[in-house]
Formats: sequence, C-alpha cells, structure tokens
Amino acid sequence: MKTHYKTIVVSDLHLGIKSSKAKEIIKFLKHHTCEKLILNGDIIDGWQLKRSGKWKRKHTKFFKLVMNYVSKRKCEVIYLRGNHDDFLDEILPFKLGNFSIRKWHYHESFGKTYFVVHGDLFDSVTHNLKWIAKLGDVGYTFLLWLNRHYNTYRAKRGLPYYSLSQVVKNKVKSAVSFVTDFENELAKVAKDRKCDGIICGHIHQPADRMIDGVHYLNSGDWVETLSALVEDMEGNWHIVYYNDWLKEHTKRKAEAQQAVDALIDQTIKKSA
Repeated sequence: MKTHYKTIVVSDLHLGIKSSKAKEIIKFLKHHTCEKLILNGDIIDGWQLKRSGKWKRKHTKFFKLVMNYVSKRKCEVIYLRGNHDDFLDEILPFKLGNFSIRKWHYHESFGKTYFVVHGDLFDSVTHNLKWIAKLGDVGYTFLLWLNRHYNTYRAKRGLPYYSLSQVVKNKVKSAVSFVTDFENELAKVAKDRKCDGIICGHIHQPADRMIDGVHYLNSGDWVETLSALVEDMEGNWHIVYYNDWLKEHTKRKAEAQQAVDALIDQTIKKSA
C-alpha cells in the first residue's frame, strides 16, 4: 500500500554518521510516491566523513532508491546543498534529466510560491563562523552517541524510543532562543523574496506555522525526529513522523492480512 503525494521534502539525513536512520528513510520512501522529491540539505554528512564517519551499503542503497524515483517513477528530484554537504558547491548548478543539485528552489503550487532552502546560508554561525559550527558539531555528535546507547538500553527493556538529545536542546535557553531567531529570520527572507512561505531544514525542528503572514515549514531530520514534509494533491502541507506512520502502516497491514485470512476461511467452508 503506497501513499501518493504531490511533493515530499526530507532533509538532514546525515548519511555517514552512525546515528543516521538510513533504513528508516528507505522504508518510508518505498511506501510513498510523489511528483517531486526535494532533498533539502545535509543528506550526506561530509564533515563527519572527513573525521570519523563511515559510508555504508545502506547509504548507497538510499541513492539507488532516489535514482529509481527519477527513472522508473518519473519523479523530479531536487537536491539542495546544506552546510554538511557544502562540498557540492564545487559542481553547482548541476542538472541531469529530472535530477538537479542547487542552492535553493522556488516551489510553485496551487497559486502559491515557497522559497525552499536548507537554511544554513541565513545562519550567521554556520555561514560566517564555520570553525565554531564545526566545534559545536563535535559536541552534538557526542550527544547523539549518548542518545544511541541510551536508546539501546531502553529497547532491551521494551521501552519506546526517547530523544535524549532533543530534550537537552529544548532545555538549553540559548538553543531555544536560536531556533526562534532562526525561524523569524527565515520568515523575513521569504517576505523579501515576495514568497508566500518558506521550506527549510537545518535546525532539526519540524514545524508548520504562520510567522508574520508567512507560512513557515521545516522538514525536521532523520537523526532524531524522523520527520518529513508532504504536500497532498490539494496543496495542503503536513508533517509526517516516521514512528507514527509505521504504527499506522503496521496496523493496516495486519488488518489486510486478517481480511485475506477471513476470505480464505470462507472459501474453504463453502467448498467443504
């Protein structure tokens, strides 16, 4: 059972780090189709790959699936570079058929225009003080390492996933202030560009809200929140969380199997 959308936006996969949920994003995309797939930055974590990251088969499998979207599903795929995959600046702009790599994109749909960008270009720390951003990335990597081991412990005891890193970030006042400033700044960017809304990633905080008349959308990430933005065939935007989708998917699959089993039982009884 596949769900079809007009547009799917995912960002911040950070392929190359241990905390990246490559298997989950692959499963999600296998069960969804769309006319346009936007990979909104930090898909590959070039920073970590230079230090201690490792490229695995499942990371390659993700890109094979993306190419399958292009070739077999006739889907337009737009890859927007982020700060962690800024090595893509060397080849920008790039286009091959329905696949392109850019810095930003104007998404026009149902009479509205959205400015789509990863967001780091408008973050003064990552854009102007990259050495500070990389220093902070080391601390964040440690937090994700701690989060991974803590959830392994919880899983062994039958407890649900708990984002320790998200809780820590939400309790640090400076981090909360940064998120608010970032969102307000991006809303201003959309207004300056005469757009109805803005779609970004970067801060790993999924969002769907109005800010001073601008529709602010953030696709979240696939390290902590495991979220995606989807646009339905009527032009409405929604945030989809992988864990919520998986529960519903598993439920539907079980119900479908029960229906098949019941049909088989009825057929056997009639033939007996």
